Amino acid sequence: MTVAKPAFVYVTYIHATPQRVWQALTDADLTGVYWGHHNISDWQPGSSWEHRRTDGSGIADGGGVVLEAQPPHLLTMTFGEAGSDAGPDASTVTFRIEAHRDIVRLTVTHVNLTEEDAAEVSAGWPAVMANLKSLLETGHALPQAPWDMT
Repeated sequence: MTVAKPAFVYVTYIHATPQRVWQALTDADLTGVYWGHHNISDWQPGSSWEHRRTDGSGIADGGGVVLEAQPPHLLTMTFGEAGSDAGPDASTVTFRIEAHRDIVRLTVTHVNLTEEDAAEVSAGWPAVMANLKSLLETGHALPQAPWDMT
């Protein structure tokens, strides 16, 4: 018998182009502004990615493997410990970027979560996405780090 693991889905609308949202998700400097971590990879399927602190320490608080990349519309990656592989039980996040006239619908789907991770993700993704939206629409991230918003 297979036990279902929790999943999380978050949708937001951003006044930006799909290309700009893609850039914000994959550019290390931009992720450092709104996420507080540089997301570092070449964003090619099979490549690793790291979620490195912006304090210059080089410490990666997370990471995984890029599973699918279709710029500027779809990015799927495992989401766990830095250096973790893409096994069948890996926690996975998908960003779907859809143009709708002059806005973008960004859907974040995070699956294969533990109960503990599901609670953290439910607080974390809305804060990170609010910060991303603010940055793209105003040029400024919110005045608090995402982990201080929950």
